[in-house]
Amino acid sequence: MVKFLKPGKAVILLQGKYAGKKVVIVRVFEEGTRDRPYGHYLVAGLAKYPKKVIRKDSAKKSHVKVFLKLVNFTHLKPTRYTLYVDLKEVVSGAPDSLTTKDKKLNATKSSKAKLEESFKTCKNKWFFTKLRMIRHDS
Repeated sequence: MVKFLKPGKAVILLQGKYAGKKVVIVRVFEEGTRDRPYGHYLVAGLAKYPKKVIRKDSAKKSHVKVFLKLVNFTHLKPTRYTLYVDLKEVVSGAPDSLTTKDKKLNATKSSKAKLEESFKTCKNKWFFTKLRMIRHDS
């Protein structure tokens, strides 16, 4: 089977607290780990999307809220988009870098900085907009 979900690919979460949110794959664990013996991804996503900036002085609206999460292969919906943000440096070493609160907080802060920088340079506009679902009533 060809693995097409590689780091940098934008996907949508299907399960859990952040279901329906856009995330980007940071790292792939195909064989699993001791704690999670199944294949999973480390993803960074947007818990809170940036608002539309009308005036130049309203820089507060361009903030994003970021989360990091380990997600099962089956809980993601792939998209055709790729995010050109280097998040590999965010989580260094083994997957236990997310076990302690300090390490996870540092990783979240650095990923937030990278994603905000990407938003301010107007790269990947699709990733920073809310996902709109269309309802068809018949």
